[in-house]
Amino acid sequence: MPPRTGAPRVMLIGLDLGDGPLLRRWAESGELPHLQRLMRQGTAAELGTTAEWLHVSAWPTLYTGAPVGHHGVYYTFQPAPGLQGYRRFAPDQYGVPTMWRLLGDAGVRCTVFDAPYTHPERGEHVTQIFDWGTWAHYFKPASNPPELLRRLTRACGAYPLGLEAHDLGLAAQDAQGMQPRLLRSVRAKTDAILWLMRERPWDCFVAVYGETHPGAHYCWDPARNADQQRLRELYRELDTGIGRIASALPDDTTMLIVTGDRIAPNHSGWHLLPDLLRRTGMLAEPAPDAPTAAGGADAPPPRAGFDPVRALRDLLPKDFRKSLARRLPTALRDRLARRVDTAAIDWSRTRAYLLPTDLEGCVRINLAGREPHGIVQPGAEYDAVCDELCAALTELVNPATGARAVREVIRADDRFAGPRRDYLPDLVVLWSDEAPITALDSPRVGHCAAPSPDGRPGTHAAPGFLIASGAAAAGASLDGAHVRDIAPTILSLYGVERPNYMDGATLLQPLTSRIA
Repeated sequence: MPPRTGAPRVMLIGLDLGDGPLLRRWAESGELPHLQRLMRQGTAAELGTTAEWLHVSAWPTLYTGAPVGHHGVYYTFQPAPGLQGYRRFAPDQYGVPTMWRLLGDAGVRCTVFDAPYTHPERGEHVTQIFDWGTWAHYFKPASNPPELLRRLTRACGAYPLGLEAHDLGLAAQDAQGMQPRLLRSVRAKTDAILWLMRERPWDCFVAVYGETHPGAHYCWDPARNADQQRLRELYRELDTGIGRIASALPDDTTMLIVTGDRIAPNHSGWHLLPDLLRRTGMLAEPAPDAPTAAGGADAPPPRAGFDPVRALRDLLPKDFRKSLARRLPTALRDRLARRVDTAAIDWSRTRAYLLPTDLEGCVRINLAGREPHGIVQPGAEYDAVCDELCAALTELVNPATGARAVREVIRADDRFAGPRRDYLPDLVVLWSDEAPITALDSPRVGHCAAPSPDGRPGTHAAPGFLIASGAAAAGASLDGAHVRDIAPTILSLYGVERPNYMDGATLLQPLTSRIA
């Protein structure tokens, strides 16, 4: 299809783990003058989000407008039918197309830059750049067209952050040393966005500042309340960048600034769940000399009681292990990590196990017919295992407070119905966040205790935040807005029919009179 003529302009800027309350406070006080102007010219509101249940799912929900059970993306490492354990986020992970794929098929020219948890999609009118400026590589640096990434790097230089989330792990970092890197990286990202705006014709432009994500994890101080000086300086740099972008836009552009979640204290007890699962008889360890069942390339080693890969890992210094891992192909590194993680599991007696996570507790039932070594039968037995686990989890008390440790246990069948439901955890454990969780008590499981391996002070929470400015936002109300509303709203601005799975609202009025 040829490109449309006279199509409206939409600029969507994402702030990855940007904090709406801080942003609003500093904008209203005049410390973020460009965002203040956009809010006054348009409207702003809290944004409901699927990050309330599975924190990474907010971005895929925003991109697709689909419920989580339809797009099926929630974390860097996920389960899948026919797989024992988990795999890394892959290009085939999405169950539905993104909004820019639908727009491109309708002749709307789209540019998508550094949007986390995205992947290559066909489409003659879609320009994409992946992971040029990121702190966590979800795909790999690439572009469509292929030469564009090389030209961008030649014009703007290499991304200056020099940090990689998978190398940092969960340890706290030097916030004072990190913050100048983040400021330089925001300036570099702004320069790159402006270069792309000039370089490629576009009608809809989607760009994400990822610098707010490590800023939230490492530079946010839970003891300082509103006086977050390091984040304040980071947000000022963002405000300057957004001002530069806004001044380069045509006057009739609709501008959306969106974050899918906010910052909260990092109080989570996911690291205690393997011990809890063992105490309830759900997770079984192999006997020292017990052979394991055959399971192909991803099966545990011949003797589950001794895994030579795990033993070698434990002998090597941590820094050397990281250096070695960086030199391995990603697929091999993931395969070795999965082997180490599953070496202490006897699948023939395991009914439930913990999936990789850094916030929620993500529990997978070892279901016959879905997991290759599944032992829990679908139907009544599956329901009984879920019931038993839900009861054990909701009984847990945080001994530091004497209050319940678990706020809610979500069943995927209740909350995430859809064709990609089996790519998700069966149970999602949401933690009470009044205090750190380093121990759990209940009559059923006794006392489980271990320090958290996650030393980052900040983490993800709901709600998100949305600013809408421009002609299409005039007089609009964002009351009750949700991340799932963004995609259908943008489709409506171009007069593109939404798919049936998009159940979100249209937040802004279409300007279809200019579309040819």
